[in-house]
Formats: sequence, C-alpha cells, structure tokens
Amino acid sequence: MAQEIRCRSRAVAWPKQLSDHMSEGNGMTLRRNDSRSGWRKPLLGLSFMVALSGCAFAPGSNLDYEADSQGEDISDNIEVKAITPSLVKTMAETKDDLRDSLFEYTEDAVPQSEIDYDYIIGRGDVLSVVVYDHPELTIPAGSERSAEESGNVVHSDGTIFYPYIGTVDVAGRTVRDVRSEIQRRLEGYIAQPQVDVKVAAFNAQKAYVTGEVENPGAQPITNVPLTVLDALSSVGGLTQGGDWHDVVLTRDGQEIHLSVYDMLVNGDLDQNLLLQDGDVLHVPVVGNQQVYVMGEVNTPTAVPMPNERLSLTNALSQAGGISESSADASGIFVIRRDQDVDSETYATVYQLNAESAIAFALGSEFILQPTDVVYVTAAPMARWNRVISQILPSVTAIYQLSQATRDIKDLNDDF
Repeated sequence: MAQEIRCRSRAVAWPKQLSDHMSEGNGMTLRRNDSRSGWRKPLLGLSFMVALSGCAFAPGSNLDYEADSQGEDISDNIEVKAITPSLVKTMAETKDDLRDSLFEYTEDAVPQSEIDYDYIIGRGDVLSVVVYDHPELTIPAGSERSAEESGNVVHSDGTIFYPYIGTVDVAGRTVRDVRSEIQRRLEGYIAQPQVDVKVAAFNAQKAYVTGEVENPGAQPITNVPLTVLDALSSVGGLTQGGDWHDVVLTRDGQEIHLSVYDMLVNGDLDQNLLLQDGDVLHVPVVGNQQVYVMGEVNTPTAVPMPNERLSLTNALSQAGGISESSADASGIFVIRRDQDVDSETYATVYQLNAESAIAFALGSEFILQPTDVVYVTAAPMARWNRVISQILPSVTAIYQLSQATRDIKDLNDDF
C-alpha cells in the first residue's frame, strides 16, 4: 500500500512535467493562443487519469501477496520467513546433526548386508579347483593358459565335471559350499584331500549402468560387493548433465529412487545399496533439478545444481547479479514448495533484505534446493518509469494528432 501511495503522489505531478516536455522538448515550440485551450484541457485530463491508474497496471517485477480473486485463496498456506543469522544457523545445525549421525554409523559399523555378502556361483562362471599334492587333478595354468582358460566352466545345467567324483551341482551355491562337497567326495579316493576352489571368471551376474554417465555398460557382480557408488565410479562417474538427486535403480520391476548428492555431500550411505544380478542403475538428465532466478536480475536464468551446494548469493551471481537501476534490494525472495503433500503449508517464502552489503554474506550461507525460485522484485521508481515509457508514445500520438487538426483548422481560417 505504501508503494501504491508513493506511485500516485508522483502521478499528480506528472501531467505538468509532460506538458513542459511537449512545450520545450524535441525542439518544438507551441504557439500560445486561445485556440490551444480547446485541446489542452482534454489532453491534460486524459493524461491525469492515465497517470493515476498507472500503478494498477505497472509492468515489471513486483511480488504480490494477494491471491487472485477468481482462484483459490492460498494465502493462509504460505509461510514467510526472513533470512536472518539465526535462521541460517538453524538450517546448518540441522544438516550437520544429520550428517554427523550418518558418519558415526558408517565409521562404527559396516552395513550388515556387506558383512553377510557372499558370491553365488551361476551358469557361465569359471571355477578353478586345486587339490594340493595331487597335480594330476589340477589342470596347470601356465604362461600360455590363464586360470580362466584352464578352469571348469559351469554348464547350462548348473554343474561342473571333476575327476573321480563326476558331476557337481554348483549353480546357486557359494564357493565354500562347493569346496566342502568336493573335499568330502574326494575322501573316498584320496586320504585327507586339501581342496581350494576359486571363481576364475565372473560371467554369470551383471548389473547395468545407463543414462548420463561417462561409459555406460554392464558391470560384473563379483566376490567383491558392488555398491551403487562403486558402479558409478567404474563407469567414470556422472556427466555434467546427470541428475545427482534422482538416480533410479530398477530391481525386479520396481523402481528405487536414490540421491547420489545425499550420499556424497550429506553422508547418507544408507542409500548406497548393494547391486544384484539384473539390476539397472539409470542416471537421468538433470531435468527440473534447477534453481530458477527471475525478476530484476541482469540475466534471468535457470541454474542447474546436479552436484554442488548452491547458495543464494551464488545463484544471483550466475544470473549476472541484481539490476542496480531497477531492483528493490530489500525484496529478494526464495520461494520453496513444501515437499510434504500432507502438509498444510503449500510453500515457504524466504526474504533477504540486501540493502546492506553484509546481507550477501547471509545469502552465501543460505543453501538453495532444487526447484527453488529466486525472485528479485522491482523498486517502486522502476515500475513507475516503465509506466511512463509505455504511456509517452500514446500521449505523444494524441498530441501530434491534435496539432495536425489544429494546423488544418488554422489553414482553413486563413483561406
């Protein structure tokens, strides 16, 4: 309301300024006689009414808190907070507490799934079986033959053949199970056999990494646990256009959404799942994982934030900074949609008053989230100047038409 009052007070003085501009500007001199009063008063009256209504349709950026009367009133569901040192400190402490608890978990205990992990032999794997002190039962692997070439291939029926004992079912079993069975069955032919079984080639199980990664492709599942981060590292990491916040793991027809950003930045390693045979890890493009900077900035833009912490000050700088000639430094807003669909708060609006340069230090500590909207509102004078720039052409056209009509009338009077 204060802005509207200031705007209207300027509108009252404007017709006289416009009259002086038309009388002296652009090298034009008006003849001052009685015939001028016939068109001057309507023109000034029209100018006065247009100027008074200027604030109602002033173009440019101006954040309006009033809801549309024809739409749903959501003003009660909007929460407005000032960006203050205490707010920034509270946000930082909340994130630090979460990060510390996660790091404490990962340092003090290995996830149970990795402790119990054991590779399951599958069809196509190659096993290397060694019976110590019995070279006749071991196919030697020399310089010309690798362990993979000299090993026992698991056939399509899930078995291998071994001397003396015949076929052995190995698919779906661990190496320890297979070693125990071979050793037990060889005891009927060899006294106290010492057996060692290894997987020479892991061919049975694969996980697939696709999308915005450097080298997409299949990743073998081996006797070393393969986690999400391990797989992404093996393919060269994510590209610049990859979405770090929403990586999709498809397992048994169901999608699991993971955030690599939370794993690496916030230490949320609970999401670093072990991959299984047939898993597909897809990294989509960044999509809407951006911050939108609009209003009175030099270069309105959408700033992608796939793999970095983006502060309010950083986002403004990437948009070329605020426009010093038109921006209202006290009106820098961050509009954040509430992610909880059951919450009564539709969105939260954070306001930074940057009239003091020190406030930008607060902005550098205020961390943005994907889909945040940064909006810089316009100063009242800037909106008023835009009204003038749009009205002047119309008023000038009216003046020129009136001038032409008057000249024709004077010409007819001379004849």
